[in-house]
This record gives sequence, C-alpha cells and structure tokens, in this order.
Amino acid sequence: MVERDFETIKAHRHAGVLFAALTAPPMNLLGPELVRDLVALIQLAEADEATRVVVFTSADPDYFISHVDVTKVNEYRQEAVKLAGEASIGLLFRHLSASRLVTIAQIEGRVRAAGSEFVLACDMRFAARESAIFSQPEAGLGVSPGAGGIQHLTRLMGRARALEVMLSGEDYDADLAERYGWINRAMPATALGGFVRSLALRIAAFPNPGSVAIKDRVNAIALAPVEDFRRDSDLFGRGIVKPEAQKQLNAAFKRGFQTREAEMSLGHLLGVLVDA
Repeated sequence: MVERDFETIKAHRHAGVLFAALTAPPMNLLGPELVRDLVALIQLAEADEATRVVVFTSADPDYFISHVDVTKVNEYRQEAVKLAGEASIGLLFRHLSASRLVTIAQIEGRVRAAGSEFVLACDMRFAARESAIFSQPEAGLGVSPGAGGIQHLTRLMGRARALEVMLSGEDYDADLAERYGWINRAMPATALGGFVRSLALRIAAFPNPGSVAIKDRVNAIALAPVEDFRRDSDLFGRGIVKPEAQKQLNAAFKRGFQTREAEMSLGHLLGVLVDA
C-alpha cells in the first residue's frame, strides 16, 4: 500500500498495521469528504496483502467522529456507493465489519450517532477514560439509528440496555460504556495509545489465515445480515425528511447543532428541545 494522506485522514503503515488518524475540522463530522476518504483507504488497505490491521484514531482530542452531516445526507450516501454498492453508510460500515482486515478504534473524544456506529463496525474498541463520550442521539431528533447501531448495540448490551441507550439519547462516559459492553476497555489516556499499538502489532504478526478464519466464524455468529442493515438505513433515510424530524432538527440548529461548542454536551442540547 502506498502511504498517503487523504484530505480528512492521515495514514501511515508499520509492520502490517495501518494507522489512520481522522482529521476533518471543525468537529470530524461524517460528511461526503470523510466518507470518500474512508472508502478510498479501505479499498487500498484491502488490496494490500501486507496490511493486516487498521487502527483508527482522531487528530481532534474532543471529537472522534461527531455524527453525520445532516445537511449533506444525499452527498455522503453517494460516496458510500463506491464500496458498499448502495447509497448507505450502514452497508459501508458492515463491509468494514466483514472485511478480512482487523480494525481497532482508539477512541478519545466524542463518538455519537454514526460516529458510534462506525466504531461499532470496527472489530475492537478501546477508549480513554478521561475524554471518550458515547451516544446514539437519534431518538431526540425523531429518527432511529440507521448505520448499524441497533444491530450492534442490541447484540452487545442486551435488549434493556440497548433500549436505554437509544431511547434516552444521553451521553455515556467510557467507564459506563465499558460496563455496558459498548467498548472492550476503558483505560487512562496515557496508556491507551501504547496498549492499542502493541495489540495491533501482535495481531498483525500472527499468521494471517488464522485471523481471517476466526473473524469469519465470529461474524457468522454475531454480525447481522445485510438485509437488517439495509432496513435500518432505509428507516433513517425516510425518517429524516419527515415533518417531526425536520422540526426537531430546525430547533437543534437554532441551539447550535453541528457546531463544535454546542455539541460538547449534545445530551443537554437534546434535552432542551423537549421544551422548544
């Protein structure tokens, strides 16, 4: 794989591990540019037999991936077509889950909505105890998670906790996310990078056929069928244009939705919409 920097991702490879830092100012919104670059990076990594593991990090200490850019839904969905074959980031993320690549999310900052769904699509998730925040806030905007959150969280947490997380739209810290099964481990930020790097290099050093076979068999048990991801994606696409969702989005934008400062506490912002 030719090492390269994309517009929104800085990438380099070492000993079979591709390290990819997301950098899409001002708050790592998942818009068409970031989706385009994720597609290109995944395609290049899958075509390179020497790349075994991909570690995703963020160059922004406050935001890993905030959520999708709701003003550019059609645009980012069209970028997903290039890898998923359909206009759906849910199916793009499922492709990553099914890929031969082993993927690890090293999380500092906020991962909400599609940001959460992206890290859920990764094979493993490790988070900084001091800064990582997790949320599936879609219910507060009148829609349902459309990129795999329903499928992954229900399998990881069980019915009751998954409903709590998705219906409340609240922010969850790393310790509670670990307790609920959202992530593998929460750990101090000072230990996070070294731990993830060591784990990634260890996995990449093992014979590849074993890793591929293990991931394939685990996916056969735990990864939902394509049809379920497609159904959730379609529900989100139809729901986001309904009057109820548009009313909530308009109220949210008036209070700073999709701005870096206001979304430092998105759970609070959604709560005040109830009184709008």
